[in-house]
Amino acid sequence: MAGRDIAANGFSLLIIAAIAVAGLAGWARNEIVREGPLEQPIYFDVARGASLRAVSENLDEAGAVSSGLLFRLNAQYSDRAADLRFGTYELPAGASMTDILDIVTDASQTVERYTATYFATVDGRGEMRLIERVPGSGQIEEIAEFSFQDGTPDAYSDIVAQGGVAFRVAIPPGLTSWQIAESLSVAEFLSGEIGDRPDEGSLAPDTYGVSPGDDRAALIAEMQASQAETLAELWENRAENLPFDTPEEALIMASIIEKETGVADERRLIAGVFENRLRQGMRLQTDPTVIYGASDGRGYLGRDIRRSELDTDHPWNTYQIDGLPPTPIANPGRASIEAALNPEPTDYLFFVADGTGGHAFAETNAEHEENVARWRALQAEQGDDG
Repeated sequence: MAGRDIAANGFSLLIIAAIAVAGLAGWARNEIVREGPLEQPIYFDVARGASLRAVSENLDEAGAVSSGLLFRLNAQYSDRAADLRFGTYELPAGASMTDILDIVTDASQTVERYTATYFATVDGRGEMRLIERVPGSGQIEEIAEFSFQDGTPDAYSDIVAQGGVAFRVAIPPGLTSWQIAESLSVAEFLSGEIGDRPDEGSLAPDTYGVSPGDDRAALIAEMQASQAETLAELWENRAENLPFDTPEEALIMASIIEKETGVADERRLIAGVFENRLRQGMRLQTDPTVIYGASDGRGYLGRDIRRSELDTDHPWNTYQIDGLPPTPIANPGRASIEAALNPEPTDYLFFVADGTGGHAFAETNAEHEENVARWRALQAEQGDDG
């Protein structure tokens, strides 16, 4: 009898243990899928090479999970313990442990909380803008905007020191090689010397991903390779009967188009006007070429053109020379190169600003003079209003 009692008691204990284990497993299953403790979305960093233990403990400390141990056991049980991907992730409010595990094991979900974009500028001083993406909203907040020549704000230095900042170098279309090289030379997060000024027109305007300490000359080389590739590609798809014969001449034309208009829809029409003038043996008579020559290739005077500069005979003064100048006058973007190689068919020979940011076009000099008169009247009116 006693033996039976002992056996019965042992069996009962096994049943109780089994029920307890089943209950614990059920609780664990519910715990990993239920809404998590985060009340607000947060950013969470997974360091390169971080262990599952370290990540689970950090999640616990950040208040993102109710149990770091349970998060770790879930990753191990689902055979994803080795799938962690380093980077910064946005964890939404209420994210479950399963949601969070899905996020931090998917490299495509990494985000850039801080982005430092360095813009090359016409005066060569450069401008840094540090922004933060607000978690959960997608909104952008500007933290700092400055030139390194004026000193570095503490807010920028503190955030960069923490790491995790994505750096960019932005080269707007139409800057000269001097403006780009000068801007890069004062960018304190880059290193090395650029050397000789890059050939005009050889640098592709674009936004380039960089890391602190990257070599300036290597970045210049990347820009040159990109521009060469773009020019070669577009040259193969050029229109027939262009009034120039080489990709180099197309780049010169593209640089003039780039400097003459910032209106996307006008580029091909501007190209058509200039190329009509070339075909008819007319001078291009475009102010940006004069500025380029008068500024020794810097492309920046900081003032209006003087009459004496329009009358000065130099290789880039298209009021004085026939045909194209000897080099580009800036670094044109892809759209301007496309326009130069595929101009819009037109009978226009003239254009002048119309006061809206665009231009008024004309086929005859008489029509052009009327457009010029309207533009001057508008300038006078705006001057009076000012």
